[in-house]
Amino acid sequence: MSDKLTHLDHQGHAHMVDVSNKEITKRTATARAVLLMQASTLTKIIEGGLPKGDVLATARIAGIQAAKKTSDLIPLCHPLMLTKVTVDINTISEREIEVLCTCSLAGKTGVEMEALTGASIAALTLYDMCKAVDKGIVIQNVALLEKKGGKSGDWSSDHV
Repeated sequence: MSDKLTHLDHQGHAHMVDVSNKEITKRTATARAVLLMQASTLTKIIEGGLPKGDVLATARIAGIQAAKKTSDLIPLCHPLMLTKVTVDINTISEREIEVLCTCSLAGKTGVEMEALTGASIAALTLYDMCKAVDKGIVIQNVALLEKKGGKSGDWSSDHV
């Protein structure tokens, strides 16, 4: 891996990276976010007992939509034609929910930012839909878990 920041030109100015000469390869990335909440809030989510309706379905849709709109939110990201986005929401303890977002495409640049954006916005949507019963929800451990494809090859986190 290079230690050079690719979004800075030779004068140190921010710019969008030119990927026109890169090879098209299959690329996939998975990111996660974890929400810590009161056990009673998680029970309400699972049982569908929150006033705003099906919070899990809404969060999944929000995560997918966010991944598709990443270049509108992150200034130097390329607009990408994603071929697949999945958002999975799993209970990992009596007080924690894990959001996993996986993005895929065949393209010239990676999908790490799309996966991170999807996981983050799905988590924020869960917070928004649950805040009436639990304002103390904490969103934590937003991280890239793995990426596959591209010039730099495959990578997976050993920290999460």
